[in-house]
Amino acid sequence: MTDSIRPQPGIMKIALYQGGAAHLAGRSDAVKLSSNENPFGPSEKTKEAFARAVHKLHRYPNTDHASLREAIGEVHGLDPDRIICGVGSDEIIHFLCQAYAGPRDEVLFTEHGFLMYRISALAAGATPVEVRERERTTDVDALLAACTKKTRLVFIANPNNPTGTMIGLAEVERLARGLPPQAILVLDGAYAEYVAGYDGGAELATRLPNVFMTRTFSKIYGLGGLRIGWGYGPRAIIDVLNRIRGPFNLSNAQLEAAEAAVRDQEYTERCRAENARLRVWLAQALAERGVPSDTSMANFVLARFADATEALACDGYLQSQGLIVRQVAGYGLPNCLRITVGDEAACRRVAHAVGQFKEQRR
Repeated sequence: MTDSIRPQPGIMKIALYQGGAAHLAGRSDAVKLSSNENPFGPSEKTKEAFARAVHKLHRYPNTDHASLREAIGEVHGLDPDRIICGVGSDEIIHFLCQAYAGPRDEVLFTEHGFLMYRISALAAGATPVEVRERERTTDVDALLAACTKKTRLVFIANPNNPTGTMIGLAEVERLARGLPPQAILVLDGAYAEYVAGYDGGAELATRLPNVFMTRTFSKIYGLGGLRIGWGYGPRAIIDVLNRIRGPFNLSNAQLEAAEAAVRDQEYTERCRAENARLRVWLAQALAERGVPSDTSMANFVLARFADATEALACDGYLQSQGLIVRQVAGYGLPNCLRITVGDEAACRRVAHAVGQFKEQRR
């Protein structure tokens, strides 16, 4: 690259996103618990819809995503005209930063928040501002204190990744009402479906003009490999985001699989219930082996070790046993490992291996 050809400011400050490991050399029986995927995969109805889409591979998809938006609206009781669909919720996050933040603007997020907030802010030329949490939980007062006249976007994941913690909707509303007038509160609801009776902030995004919600099909719906997400909020914001959204950003296969998935709420409920059961079991089993965690409301447990050295050593031992979990030093948690709640066999296997590791260190 010559001195005359340069990228936009901020882009070279972006550290490449590192996804969870998926393979172990020399192991064909490895269990992947590093990416918070649904171990049961998508529903049969979803797979059937995806298979049918093969007959449309030569056709461009609809540009307005009307059928999927209507399905989402029907299931969640939302106005389809206030919904936008994207390539995972990541693309919606990127749209928000592209549309509402730029040079001399600030984008706030919590210290252990999703890495894409920083990446998308920098890509837009904005300044990312990391705000402390309180015991790995979103601190509303700290966020409000960090706001300035430059604040344009405030991102919180609720439940949060990688901590699994969440705050109540009363606190979320207090945050929204306390923001400066030019700022938008973005509620990342990637894990909202794992919380029974929780709307991810949809009611607030319906009622308040400065609240926007993002959701994904990558987690409980088991469609991480297809990359489908959606956002919901004020019509004025949806109108802005649609102006920068690519007209064919989602394929027919993505749209039809997602529609089938969101309509199959019986399967979603079974996944939610099984995850809740196994999440409690795994957290208790790890605690009994001397590895505590905060109460998680998502589909993973953030296991805390004495220090970074022990966490790394345990990760190495788990790999030797064919178990892949996630190191989270990049999230400011070097003494922790994030462990996806897998099926029952995987949960028992990882708990047993952690117990063996702890016994060897005594």
